[in-house]
Amino acid sequence: MSLKIPRGTLPQLFKEGYKFQQGVDEAVLRNIEATHELAETVRTSMGPNGRNKMIINHLEKLFVTNDAATIIRELEVVHPAAKLLVMASQQQESELGDNTNLVIILAGELLKKAENLLRLGLHPSEIIQGYELARDRALEILQDLSVAKVEDLTSADELRKNVKAAIGSKQYGHEDLLSDLVVQAAQNVMPKNPTDFNVDNIRVVKVMGSSIYESSVVRGMVFGREPEGPVQSATKAKVAVFTCPLDITQTETKGTVLIHNAQEMLNFSKDEEKHMEKIFQELADAGVKVVVTGAGVGELAQHYLNRFGMLTVKVLSKFDIRRLCRVVGATALARLGAPMAEEMGYCDVVETVEIGSDRVTVFRQEEQDRSRTTTVIIRGATQNHMDDIERAIDDGVNVIKAATRDPRLLPGAGAVEMELNKRLQIVASKTPGLNQHSIKKFAEAMEVIPRTLCENAGMDATAVLSRLYAAHYQEGDSGISTGVDVEENTDGTLDAAKAGIFDSFPAKQLAIKLAADTAITILRVDQIIMSKPAGGPKPPKQQGHWDQD
Repeated sequence: MSLKIPRGTLPQLFKEGYKFQQGVDEAVLRNIEATHELAETVRTSMGPNGRNKMIINHLEKLFVTNDAATIIRELEVVHPAAKLLVMASQQQESELGDNTNLVIILAGELLKKAENLLRLGLHPSEIIQGYELARDRALEILQDLSVAKVEDLTSADELRKNVKAAIGSKQYGHEDLLSDLVVQAAQNVMPKNPTDFNVDNIRVVKVMGSSIYESSVVRGMVFGREPEGPVQSATKAKVAVFTCPLDITQTETKGTVLIHNAQEMLNFSKDEEKHMEKIFQELADAGVKVVVTGAGVGELAQHYLNRFGMLTVKVLSKFDIRRLCRVVGATALARLGAPMAEEMGYCDVVETVEIGSDRVTVFRQEEQDRSRTTTVIIRGATQNHMDDIERAIDDGVNVIKAATRDPRLLPGAGAVEMELNKRLQIVASKTPGLNQHSIKKFAEAMEVIPRTLCENAGMDATAVLSRLYAAHYQEGDSGISTGVDVEENTDGTLDAAKAGIFDSFPAKQLAIKLAADTAITILRVDQIIMSKPAGGPKPPKQQGHWDQD
């Protein structure tokens, strides 16, 4: 029996406290385990019947959602391989805003299948080579699977077929209502050239109370607070936007004023008042009817604003100030004073509207071409529910943005994945050498999507998948769009194209590419070297006095 020599841990090469993991057993398989764990966490949240996760982040804020992008953003993942998965899905979120869950689940499944091959004795390099071939073939095959396209980006019906499935996967049961809101909002802001469609032009305001059925779309911008003074509305108004507080300006340096008697005291405060009056007189002379500020409004300033009959709105978010400047065509000024003609904005109607028991301010342009901003007002019983509806609307808007780039649509409900599975299996059977095993496993990994949809809907996944295989392996392409029927009206399968369940082509394409690339990147790692975390020992907690309860 040969003597087993203990493996050294790179003595004296690095500082004390470094951690090493190397070789297939330690590095590769542990990475696969961590990524699979993350994929399993979000897998149950996929599809219309996806379960919600209740997450309390480090600031003790509560999230109740089934949106994968939010879940992984709020989970603080520390494992380096799982972090790669998180970064890939964040890239998908920032690029196309939908299908983030698909990236994590597919990458996790690809790695799980690779684990079987590693245990059979294949080298990671051989698996990587096969996965790269399979990824390129899958993206080529995807081009042929398009079954419809958004013909006209200004038509409500055409946009609706694109949006419905994206919203249905987040808010199942309310997809028709929310699709109509998103489509109406998108039509309001759709430019003449649809490729210039800007997601930022559709805003969401959440007003507590009532139910989701009271949600509505308002053309223009809505702020969830009422104006500061008694003036509540203005029409055909010039608008001045300031980022500084409307108050007596404080000097940069500290100054001391020596006052000898009461008369000097009166003169001093009178001069201040005159100075303020002069500023607002200039504003009134310039024809300004609406003043928007990004900071506070002083009492004296408010007095003069009321006297000159100006409507004052406080907008505390700098992003909202920027959007408002875009809507009214104004320039935000950092100093208090009368704006020049080109720095002033114009708004047809500024009014205060009552929504439920809350009063909100609406900036609305009557002319279609002038206002390129629309607000969706969400009503709901709880803040968490409204946040979740906002995420669904956000996904819907992003899907429309994706359609302006590439209007092609793929059959949804897991049909595309099953068809990719079938076609990649055929490719694998014709591929010589060891690559065929990896391509076969890549094809099998695609099955995870329809299986997850079945499991989350409480169906018998094995029986439904066997029916899906039977449908897709028919002669010709008659079963190309057969997917999972989560309502299980007949045998658990349905024609996704006829049922109007479509997936966005660019979102699916990027998701498959990102998932495969991430899996390949993780398989390429054979050693993990982690340095000691920075910072010394944590200070001991202060003990309270022994006598205090």
